[in-house]
Amino acid sequence: MAEVEFRKATLQYPTLDRPTIDQLDLKVEDGEFVCVVGPSGCGKSTTIRMLAGLEFITGGRVYIGGKDVSAVPPRDRDIAMVFQNYALYPHMTVAANIGFHLMLQKTPKSEIDERVRHAASLLDLTEYLDRKPANLSGGQRQRVAMGRAIVRHPKVFLMDEPLSNLDAKLRVQTRTQIAKIQRDLGVTTMYVTHDQVEAMTMADRIAVLKAGQLQQFASPEEMYTRPQNAFVAGFIGSPSMNLLEFNVTEDGKIAYGDYGLRLGPSQQAALSQERVIVGSRPEGFRVLAPGEPGLRATIDAVENLGNDVYIYLETDEKQPRSITVRRPAGSSHRVGEGLTLRPARSQMHLFDKVTGLRLPDYDGPGEGETALDTGLNRVV
Repeated sequence: MAEVEFRKATLQYPTLDRPTIDQLDLKVEDGEFVCVVGPSGCGKSTTIRMLAGLEFITGGRVYIGGKDVSAVPPRDRDIAMVFQNYALYPHMTVAANIGFHLMLQKTPKSEIDERVRHAASLLDLTEYLDRKPANLSGGQRQRVAMGRAIVRHPKVFLMDEPLSNLDAKLRVQTRTQIAKIQRDLGVTTMYVTHDQVEAMTMADRIAVLKAGQLQQFASPEEMYTRPQNAFVAGFIGSPSMNLLEFNVTEDGKIAYGDYGLRLGPSQQAALSQERVIVGSRPEGFRVLAPGEPGLRATIDAVENLGNDVYIYLETDEKQPRSITVRRPAGSSHRVGEGLTLRPARSQMHLFDKVTGLRLPDYDGPGEGETALDTGLNRVV
């Protein structure tokens, strides 16, 4: 087991105009489970391939257990990698597939058998050890690929979208198993996924990448409740956060429909121009009675999921904007219905339009005002 660290790690392909990974600073603690997420082409897989030595960095350094491995061959880095493709040997049994690397290392047969059976017991594969991969389900094949990594007792596990070939129900089951096994083994793990639900449910911390640059590295809770910029706010969460742009007047006011909001002094000072992004998650709205001030919108679609009801609306403006709102189970709404919305101030997120960076927390109210009337990030 060992900590992993990227120090200004950069990968620049000679045929590209910009780095694929641009000065990445990231430290994974010993035994930590870190998920790397981001849109397609952001450098997720490239990051762990750099750590594995499958891509050689062109700048900065990479460390495993405090040792600089930037120029160390992949076979000498003591890592085990699980890919999206199971890459099992079809002519070998499950036991032979799991123990193949140990056999190449000329490990004693008794030790191979012991390690294989231990890994199989962790992965619920004991009864399948004599089967061939063709006689296994997709989830079982993926667990065999994991078993092949587990028996090596590596310092670091690297997993590159290992569940993407599985159906939705099997993904849920398998990700639970992976998280439990990682906790039991205590092996430092970097897990690449495009599924943010996997990241939120499995990870100790999440690293969000965009165009090869680290946007935020934090716990799932912090990532959800305090995104550092508008990109992270819109990327983390399903459905995603509602991000609406508004003009800010000279005295720091926002017209949220016909409801007035005021920015605090530090928020006004942090703005680079008189334009702000107001972010609210689907559960972060109040649905108001007719006649109350707020932003008016019309329902386009309703999704009743049983435990939640999601309503999709368009604002009643010259240039309509889309909003998603989560309502409690049993809520009755119909397409074409008009609603008045106001963001719950305790769950409101403000971002600078130009930089995308999160604004400071509200530090008002100012003279002659009350927190109830003007305070952002207050419960209404």
